[in-house]
Amino acid sequence: MNMTEALNKVLSGEELSREETKDILVGITHGEFSGEQIAALVTAIQMRGTGVEELLGLRDAVYETGVSVDIDCDRFIDIVGTGGDRKNTFNISTCSCFVVAGAGYKVVKHGNYAATSSSGASNVIEAHGVSFTSDHDRINKSIQECGFAYLHAPLFAKAMKFVAPIRKALPFPTCFNLLGPLVNPSRPGCQLLGVATLGQMRLYSSVYQRLGIDYGIVNSIDGYDEISLTGDFKVKTGSMEKQFSPSDLGFAAVGPQELEGGATVAEAKEIFDSILENRSSEAQKNVVLANSAFAISIVAPQKSLSDALALARESLESGRALQTLEKFIDINGK
Repeated sequence: MNMTEALNKVLSGEELSREETKDILVGITHGEFSGEQIAALVTAIQMRGTGVEELLGLRDAVYETGVSVDIDCDRFIDIVGTGGDRKNTFNISTCSCFVVAGAGYKVVKHGNYAATSSSGASNVIEAHGVSFTSDHDRINKSIQECGFAYLHAPLFAKAMKFVAPIRKALPFPTCFNLLGPLVNPSRPGCQLLGVATLGQMRLYSSVYQRLGIDYGIVNSIDGYDEISLTGDFKVKTGSMEKQFSPSDLGFAAVGPQELEGGATVAEAKEIFDSILENRSSEAQKNVVLANSAFAISIVAPQKSLSDALALARESLESGRALQTLEKFIDINGK
């Protein structure tokens, strides 16, 4: 499909097919379209709203042009947020990864540097002296020996560098902002995803159902793309959709200021370490436990939510989550 046909189709209100969208992004990586054409197309898609087939097509293109990773275990989970909620929270999902791994479940997280907060997953992990890698042997050594591996997105999703200038030039999020959670190069069969809006929850749910992934999507009603415990939150899985309050988990509601991630990477690292060392505030600890519990309930669906919460608490309070971090640093240190 050429760009003129694609633009005419989108401007008339139609959605591109999965194959058409894939071909467009692959064409972008081959330099077939001008920056103006790409900007026009993504703007038109954004004004109409990204469709399920379009998001699947973009995902296909990223995988086709990128680097894949084969993980030597049958079942593992990724815990991730869409980002862009502009709440500047501490690294909740990354912290939860180590709690879940400390509880005995395999976690392969895909992440990047911060876009709208002071510290993204890659920032806080790199601050611990970790060297990012695409080496399969080291990645699998990490997952086998400590239960956690980290995949720094720019090493794998080669297509994204071709659209980076357009994304930077446009003053609004585009369809490419939705891709991050869907292009983990290890292709996990389980994922806990935090989204900032209920519209995104519906979109990703449709995508996951098409992909056959065991998923949980969480959204805090006040706009956090994770379980913030600042109020009620909604959880959707393949078999359940329910609204919870913090008290349903035995937690008190927390104030937004208790979730702030600091102004620098150094401050974010200190919060991160304080949680895994079990010396953080109760609010910070409980938010991580809540997200970890729902992640465990996705990767181990035979566990009840109360059992999953107990496993998360034991991982954190026993020091196993911290030991997972320390072993991960030992394997992946510079």
